[in-house]
Amino acid sequence: MKLPPLRAVHCFESVARNLSFSLAAEELNVTQSAVSHQIRLLEEYLGEELFIRQGRKLSLSQIGESYLEEISLRSRRLQRPAREFGRGSAVRSV
Repeated sequence: MKLPPLRAVHCFESVARNLSFSLAAEELNVTQSAVSHQIRLLEEYLGEELFIRQGRKLSLSQIGESYLEEISLRSRRLQRPAREFGRGSAVRSV
């Protein structure tokens, strides 16, 4: 299985934190329609609904909660080597 669309995962994380497509769009500096499209793309990729939409109210589905937990964990794991090997790292090319 190939990786999920990373832009869509990034959008999902923002929507899940804000529980709002509008606030996520503002945060990501894109349109609400673009965020909605990315979420739809990720849901199609996963074959699962990540959010429960009830009119203007938005909440995470059980799958969405689990997915958020997993991507948050993986994101923190990716940040560690970025801090260690990024900017001004002591690692040099030979």
